[in-house]
This record gives sequence, C-alpha cells and structure tokens, in this order.
Amino acid sequence: MLSGEILNYITNHQEEEYRLLKTLSKIPAPSNHEEKRAEFIKAYLEDMGAEGVYIDSALNVVYPYDLDRHEKIHVFMAHTDVVFPDMTELPYEEAGDRMMCPGIGDDTANVVAILMVIKYLLEHRLHTKDAGILFVLNSGEEGLGNLKGSRKICDDYRDRILTFTSFDGTMDGIVERAVGSSRFRVNVKTEGGHSYANFGNNNAIHILSLMIRDIYEIRIPEEGKTTVNVGIVSGGTSVNTIAQDAEMLCEYRSDSRHSLNYMKEQFQEIFERYHRGSVEVTVTQVGERPCESLSEEAERIREELISAAAGVISKYNGKLPKRQPSSTDCNIPLSLGIPSVCYGVVSGGLAHTREEYVLRSSLEKGLKVAMDSILKFFEDE
Repeated sequence: MLSGEILNYITNHQEEEYRLLKTLSKIPAPSNHEEKRAEFIKAYLEDMGAEGVYIDSALNVVYPYDLDRHEKIHVFMAHTDVVFPDMTELPYEEAGDRMMCPGIGDDTANVVAILMVIKYLLEHRLHTKDAGILFVLNSGEEGLGNLKGSRKICDDYRDRILTFTSFDGTMDGIVERAVGSSRFRVNVKTEGGHSYANFGNNNAIHILSLMIRDIYEIRIPEEGKTTVNVGIVSGGTSVNTIAQDAEMLCEYRSDSRHSLNYMKEQFQEIFERYHRGSVEVTVTQVGERPCESLSEEAERIREELISAAAGVISKYNGKLPKRQPSSTDCNIPLSLGIPSVCYGVVSGGLAHTREEYVLRSSLEKGLKVAMDSILKFFEDE
C-alpha cells in the first residue's frame, strides 16, 4: 500500500511527468540507433543526483541502485527504441486526453514512469531490503533490435538476477507466456534479362513469390499458437526487365518450443527447395527470440510475479488485466530460467502506428502501479 507521502508525490509531479513524456517522445530512437535518447536519459538521471549511471555497448542506460550493498538484484526495465525509422524529431500532437506520437505508448511512457520512480528514490534516499535494483532503460526490443539490450543485461548480470520485470505496453495486459520467433532475410538471385528477348529465363520475383506461397501453405502445428509472416518484399529493375534480384523479410513465431523446431524444419526445406540451377537463394537469420525454459521453482515465482502485478494494476486501474502470450524483453531471462514478468503502466492504443497515443489521465494511475511494483523491494521510510 502506498503511503500518503508517496501519493502526494505522484499527484504533485503530474505536470513534470507530462512534460518529460512530451519531450522524450519527440527524440528519435529506431532500434539500433537509440543514442540520442540514451544520452538524454543518462543526463536526466545524473542531473537528479544518480551516481554510477552508464551506457553500455548495447546502448542500454543502466543505473545500479544499492548494488554495492547486495550481491543479488531485481531488474526493472523499459525499452527506449521505437518501431519507426525516423532519425529526425518525431511528430507530437494532443487532442483532448490523448497524447499522440509514434512510440509514445510502446514504450516511452513506461520509460518515463521508471524515471519518475527513480526521482522519488533519490529525493528520499531509500535503501533496498535484501537485493539491489538494476534500473535499465534498454535498447533493441523492437523488430531487428533482436532483444540486444535484454541479452546484454542477462550476459552481464545473469548469476545475480532474482527477478526480471519489464514495463512494456499498457495496463490492459500481462504477458504470461514468451512467444519465440525466428526472422530471416531471403535473397534470390538468377539470370534475369530482357522481358521480351529473354522470355523464359528465371525471374527472381517469380521464384520469391513461389517461396512465399509455400510459406503460407505450411501446415500450422496445433500445439500452442504458431504464426508466419512475410513483412517486406523488394526486387526488380523495371517493367521490361526479368528480375535478377528479389528479397523478403519473413518470420515464424510460436509460444511452443516444439512448434518452433517444427517451423524451423519447414522454412529450411522451402529455402533449400528453390536453391538449384541458376537460382541462388541466400538466407540470413536477422533475429531469434527464444521461448521460456523454467524450472518448477522458477515457474512458481513467475506466477507469483504475475499475480502480484495483476493485483497492483487492478487496484489502481480498476480492472483486472488480461493474461496473454507475447514476445518481449522477458524472452531472454525466461529462456535462461529467470522468473520474469512484463506489463505496462499506462493506458492508450494504436501501438505501432503513427497515430499511437497514451491517455494523459492514465499517467497518475500508471505511476502508482510503477511505484507499488518497485517500492515493495525497499525498506520502509
């Protein structure tokens, strides 16, 4: 239960949280190019008096809190990258209660919530109970970022992590299962030629289209939920040229480890089927997200984390969040046997569109959720 002092802090800092979210949302941060946001966040934390903040080689902003007093740690993170490729200032608008900006809900508002909790901790010089806290404003959660930020944290701190919490998305849901995936860039090269003079030569676009057809005709396994997708297709030179080159980005996903292995075999067979004669098929894996692998004890602790998060969210948001599978930063720790949970601390919608929004009225409730989730690991004032 949050004290009256904490509730007053949350109420009195709503304007500051709003301004910070508005500022941070405009800073471009496509996956693998989060430098500008990382520098802003590091400077913001240091201006508040945070010591030991660093940006690691994956572009994570890491703030170790009380790690010098404890060997074990709890991780709290929210990702700084967005799905949009913009390298210039992102467009921000407001309409009534909506704060609209590409990436504002996924995941900028959750980043801001963590920053506001850290501000409270620094102002009140609180200490943790039995483990330190590693705050991470991390990189590479989206798309071809391939969870690089989460991987780096687990590489650096794996043996010390007790629990792992990612604030991501909205308060409507809690991730209960990790969806694994594999992503590929597939390039087809062939002889091509003039559309009239060389008619009959192999056309790379045609070959690629046959591969796409075969992908969508794979018999989807019944275990868990499994999907396929071809997201980007490109190639060719002109309308009167038999294409020499064509390329696609494709993926499969599943919340079942067995089904992932099955899909791997199916995709490999399709790729190999068309690599013959004058047709060269080059496959590059550009992303891989593992499924979970938990012991009974780790599963028990994970369930406790999920139940606690659901209770906190329903207490402040007024409704119980839906449990759902998803692919998040928690895939990495869950694959390593570390109890993990992922949920958001804002309300909004239209994620991954340029009309994405969060409700300004949800910021206060969301900050209560974030405070309650984190402060349970701290000594009472």
